[in-house]
Amino acid sequence: MRETLRAVPDDGHSRRRVMPFGVPDIDSQLTDGGLRLDALHEVAAATPSLRDDAAATLFVAGVAARAWGPILWVVRRRDLFAPALAQSGLTAKRVIHAEADDDAGVLALMEEGLRHPALGAVIGEVRRASPAATKRVQQAAARGRTVALLLKRPARGSGDPLAVSSSAATRWRIGSVPMVGTARPRWEVTLARQSDGAPFAATAIACDDTGRLAPVVTRREQRRAVSEILRVTPTAEEQAEAA
Repeated sequence: MRETLRAVPDDGHSRRRVMPFGVPDIDSQLTDGGLRLDALHEVAAATPSLRDDAAATLFVAGVAARAWGPILWVVRRRDLFAPALAQSGLTAKRVIHAEADDDAGVLALMEEGLRHPALGAVIGEVRRASPAATKRVQQAAARGRTVALLLKRPARGSGDPLAVSSSAATRWRIGSVPMVGTARPRWEVTLARQSDGAPFAATAIACDDTGRLAPVVTRREQRRAVSEILRVTPTAEEQAEAA
């Protein structure tokens, strides 16, 4: 993997420190007004269901898609479905895959990847991560000013994937919201923990093909927006008079 990463050119891109989600209900409650891009963030599915697991994976892919440059994704088995990731803006040509034998190997490869300045994000999938291991990954992310995303899968015989303490700057649970129709899915985005901030929950529209979430607009807000448009739009008679 080292040879592969050395071959990735560093374009000298100036890195921003924080990436807003663009959803006021989320950004306004985050301590930094968005997701820190020099830190470790943990993400888990709200339940063990395949629907929630997919939502958590696509949430991570959406964050990575909005980071510049190549993305290192470390797994224990290569089962990523590229077309699904592309729905969240993360195209296959940007992803460098790496495989490890166990969780410890995943975390070690994440640390290695975070030392390379040419990467935009480093993602790892694990079932278990010790507090000491997450501290090392967090420190590597801070030194390299690269966002690290740890996707926590439920371990056999255990319940909450986020039960063990962690040095991650934020810890998220992502769940799908049942919907009828073909509109973009909605997710229940729960921040279980953040440094120097309170936990919260918000509903957002799932990532589009650029990796961006969208705020949920209620019917009342839609009607208000339409009323504002109608109020400021001149009638045909007014337009004729102005001409």
